[in-house]
Amino acid sequence: MTLLHVLKVFVGDDGRGGNPLGVFLDAADRPADRRQAVAAELGFSETVFVRDAARGEVRIHTPAVELPLAGHPLVGTSWLLHREGFEVSTLHPPAGDVPAWVDGDDTWISARPEWAPEFDMHRLGSAAEVEAHPGAGPGEHLHVWAWMDEAAGEVRVRVFPTRMGIAEDEATGAAAIRLGALLQRPLTIHQGVGSRIVVRPQDDGTVAIGGRVEYVEGRTYSEV
Repeated sequence: MTLLHVLKVFVGDDGRGGNPLGVFLDAADRPADRRQAVAAELGFSETVFVRDAARGEVRIHTPAVELPLAGHPLVGTSWLLHREGFEVSTLHPPAGDVPAWVDGDDTWISARPEWAPEFDMHRLGSAAEVEAHPGAGPGEHLHVWAWMDEAAGEVRVRVFPTRMGIAEDEATGAAAIRLGALLQRPLTIHQGVGSRIVVRPQDDGTVAIGGRVEYVEGRTYSEV
């Protein structure tokens, strides 16, 4: 038996949205094949396995694949480590060192955009077109977006990472990193049913993303 922490990451200002995330803080001895099986069984868009909480060493799995870097898992894990008393300023996923910090109600990470998965990105003519998009077929990694208010940097986004075993993502930090790198300006991304992701490109070529995290529950998990 082990404890599974369930969070919501990138919760909207009105309390809606937030991408569910599972985090195991005690996964030092779990091999890659077992991690993948657990992630598939849980069915979250991502599950994080913390291999060293004091150091911030983590592994990230979708239901289908392991990822070297992902946004909402790292933001959520940073928040949880802080909540549990671990003062970790840098996370260590396979991609590289990822600075992490808390600023007010938002938790932030900063990463190089080339570390994030690539997306087939399409700008549409309006937020209504994004809303009406039919989604993606099997094996795609589709990101559609449109300006809601270009002057204010408000963007409407939907992401369909079917290649990773996810029909549609509620909030996609890696896609936000890629969009921030593409547009090179501060953004507020509205995704899913109500999620909010704040994006800030940095002078060193990294992109910072931040948002609110909420604790949903801790539950025991028994591996068979």
